[in-house]
Amino acid sequence: MIFYSPFKSAIGVLHLLASPTHLVGLYFDSSWKKMSPEAELVEKETPLLKKTKKELKEYFDKKRTEFTIPLSFEGTEFQQKAWRALLTIPYGQTVSYSEQAQRIQNPKAIRCVGSTNGKNPIAIIAPCHRVIGKNGSLTGFGGGLPLKKFLLDLESSQLSFQKAQK
Repeated sequence: MIFYSPFKSAIGVLHLLASPTHLVGLYFDSSWKKMSPEAELVEKETPLLKKTKKELKEYFDKKRTEFTIPLSFEGTEFQQKAWRALLTIPYGQTVSYSEQAQRIQNPKAIRCVGSTNGKNPIAIIAPCHRVIGKNGSLTGFGGGLPLKKFLLDLESSQLSFQKAQK
């Protein structure tokens, strides 16, 4: 059984999906409907989905730099490695696709990493927006490049504010 709950965020409606114990999806659009079509989908705000909304609100309000939500990635072994590697990218920092490929000990899989990031089922919390081109360019993002830039700017402005406070 998968529980679903929409969340009105600073960037529009996000679609949150969770098992009884883990967040399994955070989508910008209707692509969440393709996730596990055989799973029974129930619209219900569970305690986990409520906590996810709280942490996302804090993130958009620049009051949270890390998430504590338990995650579960459904995909191939390669996809799961690539998505877990996203969780190691610190808030406000970026890495290149080639660096992400090196982090999963598959340095030649740069294009595969990019393709896998495009299928990231838990956007924002598994921060694929923090992966950029080797030359520093913003490339590829399921929510679109303007949204990727917005998220990166949100994080960098928070870091700038924190440094100014010290």
